[in-house]
Formats: sequence, structure tokens, C-alpha cells
Amino acid sequence: MKTIKKQMVSRMACVAFALVSSITYAQNADSKTTTTQRDGFIIEFSVGGGLISLEDSEGIQTFDKSQGTFVFPDLKLGYMLNEKLAITAAMPGNVYEFQDNDRHFGGFIPSLQYWVKDRWWIQGGFGLAIDSPALYDIKDNVNDDWNFGCAVMASTGYEIYKKKNFALNVQSKLVLGRASLEGDAHRDAVIFNVGLGFSWL
Repeated sequence: MKTIKKQMVSRMACVAFALVSSITYAQNADSKTTTTQRDGFIIEFSVGGGLISLEDSEGIQTFDKSQGTFVFPDLKLGYMLNEKLAITAAMPGNVYEFQDNDRHFGGFIPSLQYWVKDRWWIQGGFGLAIDSPALYDIKDNVNDDWNFGCAVMASTGYEIYKKKNFALNVQSKLVLGRASLEGDAHRDAVIFNVGLGFSWL
């Protein structure tokens, strides 16, 4: 099991390196593309993979037991304030295993997204953390508790394909969150995802 996790971490690191490399190349390349006209609403969903590490204040779950997970869907809604800046509501999150049940740690995070270059954007925000049962694994009186708290998110992406109002991007996302549990306990989470984003601007 540890070998599998190490392999997943290595693969995620390679993908993250490729993303950073492509962004660096995009900044330095002599591009002849014209600036995209962005206006109106943004709708985006992304798919990919990631890692989630959690720790309970009661010591049931610890950060040294990171879990690999798939991301689907990761949603984002927003509105362009101008051609480079958008106000968005991001809904990131990952499914994790807790005491033989599947749960979801995510959030609803108001944020700002800014295009540093024509194809490269950065995003950051602060909002609500949500720790809940996975919708397919809710049981009466077992794994049915919903916990809330606060979360902060930072993300970056590079649009590898654009056509009219559609863009396909490669992106990475980091989320730090804390949810309050019963009995003055809390659960901390660190989420790192890499994936493909499908955007309509």
C-alpha cells in the first residue's frame, strides 16, 4: 500500500512539474496569438487526480496517511469583471476514507481569478469548508454527519486549447481547510489536485 502511495506521489509531482514547465515556457515563448475577449459568465468543471491528507484533533486520522483520490467534478462559476479579472465561486473537494466509510472534504470558496498572460491564470480565495458523507455512502446514524469550518484555496492554470468561448486548461489546486466536529474537536485537511479544466467563458 505504501509503495502505491509513493508511486502516486511521484506521478503527481511529475504532472505538477510539467504544468510549471509549460507555464514558464508560455511566459517566455514568442507567441503571436491575440488576446482573448472574455466577457460575461464563466462555467467550468475539472477532472483529474490528487492527494488528501487529514488530521483529527482526537488523533483518529493523521497527516502521515495521505490518500490518493480522483477529482470529478470540481466546479467553478463566475463572472468577468473585465477582460483579465473574474469573481468566482469555486467548489473544490476530494473523497477520502474514514472508518470504512467514504466522505468528502470540500468547500464553497468565493475567489478572484486573474489572467497574468493571455492563457495563464491564477486564482485564490477564502470561504466555507464542508466535511460531509459522500453522497453515495450515506447511512442512517452512521456516516451522516455534516461539519463546517473555513478553507483557503490557491490555484493556477494554463489554457492549452481555445476556440471561441471554450477553453481547455491544465491546472493545479491547493486547498487548506478546517472543519469543526462534535465535542469541540476539529478536522484539518490539505488537498492538492492536478487536472484538466473545461471552461466556457
